[in-house]
Amino acid sequence: MKLLELIQKLGERIRFLRREKNISQEQLGELSNLHTNYIGAIERGEKNITLESLVKVSKGLEVSLDELFRYLEPMDEPDDLQKVVDLLSNRSSEDQSLAFNLLVEIFHWEQKKNQ
Repeated sequence: MKLLELIQKLGERIRFLRREKNISQEQLGELSNLHTNYIGAIERGEKNITLESLVKVSKGLEVSLDELFRYLEPMDEPDDLQKVVDLLSNRSSEDQSLAFNLLVEIFHWEQKKNQ
């Protein structure tokens, strides 16, 4: 992936996550301690975001850097994490909570089994 394409895709990813959290560019600017115009330029792929600003944006969006970069490159097939997200994304919050609690119990059981 070329640098300009990466900058564009990163901006699109930031815009997607911001909209998913239903916050405006102004709100993200405040949460990230960055100017609104800078947020807009990043999202449009006009600015090559610095590492420092990238960390601020990820904190403002309340996502890890890993999550921010996760889907920049197309995947041939969804990975297991994406399959779980896809499976749960259309379920009720109660179903999502039930699935989460079930996973926690499975991991606790596995940890006890291996002790």
